[in-house]
Amino acid sequence: MLRWRMVLGTLIVAALVGLCWLDHLATLPGAWLFPVAVVLSVMAGEEILDLMAAGGLRPIRWIVHAGNLALVAGTWLPVVCCELTRGVPPDMPLMVWDGPVGSISWHALVLAAGAILAFLGEMRRYEKPGGVTANLAGAVFAMVYVGLLFSFVVRLRLGWGIGALASLVIVVKMGDIGAYTIGRLFGRHKLAPVLSPAKTIEGALGSLVFATFGAWLVFSWLVPWLVQTSQPAYLTESLNASGPGRGWILFGPVVGLAGMLGDLAESLLKRDVGRKDSSRWMPGFGGVLDILDSILLAAPVAYVFWVCGIVRP
Repeated sequence: MLRWRMVLGTLIVAALVGLCWLDHLATLPGAWLFPVAVVLSVMAGEEILDLMAAGGLRPIRWIVHAGNLALVAGTWLPVVCCELTRGVPPDMPLMVWDGPVGSISWHALVLAAGAILAFLGEMRRYEKPGGVTANLAGAVFAMVYVGLLFSFVVRLRLGWGIGALASLVIVVKMGDIGAYTIGRLFGRHKLAPVLSPAKTIEGALGSLVFATFGAWLVFSWLVPWLVQTSQPAYLTESLNASGPGRGWILFGPVVGLAGMLGDLAESLLKRDVGRKDSSRWMPGFGGVLDILDSILLAAPVAYVFWVCGIVRP
């Protein structure tokens, strides 16, 4: 199982690196990674719905999937509109893009529309009392947990380039490696024995150290190198060539901690319905949610660092 996990993990990393590089060079931002985001949101949405079904909840599946896709697409489409409308006379209002915060209002509108649609769906299938409120809550939660949180991953790539996306993924996954390595070697004291018996306090400390080291690597080497290579035109003004500053010192442990909380959050959902993995289609890894869990909760935290200028290219 360990050998298979290493082989599959290597293939996943190689494919992701290749797609990120192609997307970095693409004229249209997200041309390569947006289809991946769509597939991941659908698969993760299906897994969270399966977990809910195991717990007795039955949200309307197509509404949840539609909401998740709309939240992810609502992040990408304003950038596409911005690219397609270059050269439009300056007195014509575009209203679709006003910098890194531009699509947040779209997220709120889409989430509100998803909640209204969930109400309409429950009204249509209502037959007898019981379960309606729980199903509504489950539908909105699934859209927030998968669609809204994942949209911040997309927002990082579109707002500040592949370097911002890499800063999130590398820091979180370095934290995972640190937790596993230090926990296996030195772990003695349980961190959350009921939620995740294998996690230890020593592993958590190792996770923060590895995450901080990952942040140093990203902001000292990777992000500056990416800035020197080709960038989409809409990123030119947002890139600051003055260097990465010292924000990585906070970025590493804070985003790493958020990643650990994301891992525990999914463990909470799985334990509540008696599941070990969100799915079994990837031996050694579980499902898509088992891979994305730490990234989902860490994404909005990383976004705050970038949008506030605490970290920069």
